[in-house]
Amino acid sequence: MNRTARFLRDNSLTLAFGAAFLLALAGQAAAGRADLNNQLVATGLQPLGVADYLASSDFAVDVTENWQSEYLQFFLYIFGTVWLLQRGSPESKSLDKAGTESEHEQKIGPHATAESPAWAKEPGLRLVVYSRSLGIVMAVFFLGSWISQSITGWSAYNAEQLRDLQAPVSWGQYVLSADFWSRTLQNWQSELLAVASMAILSVYLRQRGSPESKPVGAAHTSTGVEG
Repeated sequence: MNRTARFLRDNSLTLAFGAAFLLALAGQAAAGRADLNNQLVATGLQPLGVADYLASSDFAVDVTENWQSEYLQFFLYIFGTVWLLQRGSPESKSLDKAGTESEHEQKIGPHATAESPAWAKEPGLRLVVYSRSLGIVMAVFFLGSWISQSITGWSAYNAEQLRDLQAPVSWGQYVLSADFWSRTLQNWQSELLAVASMAILSVYLRQRGSPESKPVGAAHTSTGVEG
């Protein structure tokens, strides 16, 4: 197997979903522009070109409101599954492993191996940060996209207010508005429902060959076992 084929195989999951993301984003941009232009033409305004729409707050708020809910889902899931368990689910740790686990189980400090990342071997602040780095980064992504959503949503909301000959609002007023929380909560509830559904359905249902499923023949009570 040559180097290119090996790279594609070894990174196929990230590459496939990355490509699907770009296609979905392009489709969203096309559909969103068409929808906004229909509204603009109906009110007697000029439609937007592709570049103008991609640079608009209308497009940015639609993107960021979805991103922040996805990163919130992963942030809560990563930290929640340290302590929260679901008997019989491969999405849960074993019932006797709630918590941060021992240094030996986590292969850190004196229990690190030759292949362990450098920061896993270092005591002190670097180990504390690295041992929580995935959750921290997801939290930063969530907060960044949430703030971006609030700013772009505020801009889009005020543009609509001006089109309707109404007074614009401040950022603080927008963050407390029904429009902002309607956009936010409709995404949060769908993400949280998806996580809860996956946790409980994977107790009883199987997908052969998937690490998100238990082996097909595993008992329903088997917890923390992947196929």
